[in-house]
Parts: sequence; C-alpha cells; structure tokens
Amino acid sequence: MMRIAYADPPYPGSAHLYRDHPDYAGEVDYRALLERLEREFDGWVLHTAATPRAIKLLALLIPDAARWMSWQKTFAAFKKNVSVAYAWEPVIVKAARKPVVSTREVMRDWVACPITLKRGLIGVKPEAVCHWAFEMVGARPEDELIDLFPGTGAVTKAWGRWRHKFTLPGEAA
Repeated sequence: MMRIAYADPPYPGSAHLYRDHPDYAGEVDYRALLERLEREFDGWVLHTAATPRAIKLLALLIPDAARWMSWQKTFAAFKKNVSVAYAWEPVIVKAARKPVVSTREVMRDWVACPITLKRGLIGVKPEAVCHWAFEMVGARPEDELIDLFPGTGAVTKAWGRWRHKFTLPGEAA
C-alpha cells in the first residue's frame, strides 16, 4: 500500500478567494508544502495556476522525480480585461509507482475536459481530471489517498468512484 497526496491548494496570490472557507489559512507556503509531500508521501499530485507567478515560484522547488503535466480546459471561464483565457493548468505529479497501461485511461501527460461550474467553491476539479491524475500517480485501489485541501470533497468522492472501476490488465472487469 502506498500513501498518495492530492494537493489542490489556493493558487499563488489567490488565497483571498477562500477567505470565507472554514479552513482558510492565508497564502500557502509552497516550500513547506513540497517538503511535506516529499517527506510524508510515496507519490503526489499538485495543481497550480498557469501564471508566470505560480510557475516561477514552483519551478525550482519541484523535485527532478516529478513531472509537469497539463489539464487542458475545453471550456474555461473568461475573466474581465484578460484577452487570452487561462485555458490550461499545470498538474505536477510524482508517481508512487510506474503507471499501468490499461483500458481505463489513455496514458498522456495531459487531459482535456471542461471546468466544473456551481460546485460550491472556485476551482473544484472535475472527476475526469481526478481519475486521470490517479492513473498518472500510479495509484491502486488499496492505496491511501490523502486530500490535503478537501474543499468540497470532490477529490475524495472521485477517488471512491475510481477505486470501484479499477482492474489491472488481465483481470476480469
């Protein structure tokens, strides 16, 4: 059994958007977060923003064993006075084990699906993104998944559904 972390924190400079959430703790200390991910977990997933600020902040902190991947947003929210939409998001993955090629997911370093709307908080991840991330981190149903920023509980719900559809190649579906 592996311990896997799923970290979808408020993105750099965006913590104020979650000020009314019960577990609000201000801006995230990304150095401390990455140290914790490396110290406590066999593998992890970390979402961040596709902004120069976020990428600059994380670029030197991410360990060589992790891989930068991408969620391509087939429908994205357009923001006032932003002429080019932020329609992708970096997803950084340090695999707990080598991902298994199966019929569940086409193994690419990107996933394409629309954003969620009206799910209780800004930035709730779609189930398809979570399922893809579980595959990329090399998760298995017996692993322990810890959602470090649970928000609406969407990641934990997606984990429960993903575990029920899981079969390894050669196993009966």
